[in-house]
Amino acid sequence: MPHSKNIDWTAVRARLAELESSREAQGDLTPEEEAALLDERARALGRPLTPDLAPDTLREVVSFRASGQTYALESRFVLEVVRSAEVIPLPGAPPALRGLTLLHGEVLPVVELAPLFGRAPSNAAGPLLVVGTHRAELGVRTEEVREVTQVSSLDLLPTPEGLVDTAGSLVFAADRDGTLLLEGDSLLSDSRLVFDLSDEGVV
Repeated sequence: MPHSKNIDWTAVRARLAELESSREAQGDLTPEEEAALLDERARALGRPLTPDLAPDTLREVVSFRASGQTYALESRFVLEVVRSAEVIPLPGAPPALRGLTLLHGEVLPVVELAPLFGRAPSNAAGPLLVVGTHRAELGVRTEEVREVTQVSSLDLLPTPEGLVDTAGSLVFAADRDGTLLLEGDSLLSDSRLVFDLSDEGVV
């Protein structure tokens, strides 16, 4: 990872271990409490059934706000919404990397989108949007996660010209309200959001 020489990995590992122990201590749920928790998560990511439509006619997206900008990401890339998560900052890390958190016993990088668009990162702390394909790959820091909606390709506008140089392929369109539609595959493969933590013994 860039700038890892400034990170106190011993302190990070100790804090992660402490967080893991704390969550394990809080994890002794009764069957009723566990069922309620699963129901709550299901409602958070509840997706309405949609008719069988021609490709590219509609896209089901999760809209969210981060650093004053509204984004939308296809729901197939959204694995979970974590309403409250402790993020351990990493001094000296790249601006887009807010820190690390634990998700179901696994270390997850938490990222900020603003630096990818040439803006300063925000200090706002809100829900984490856990994104990935077959597994959790990133936690995206948001101010709020709004809703699951459908957008029609007929209502979309081209990527704003001012974002082409900074955002590259991250944005494939915008809507008439200024929401930026993110390309999930590009987000997950962007070199600025690929962090190799294994060399430092964290994962």
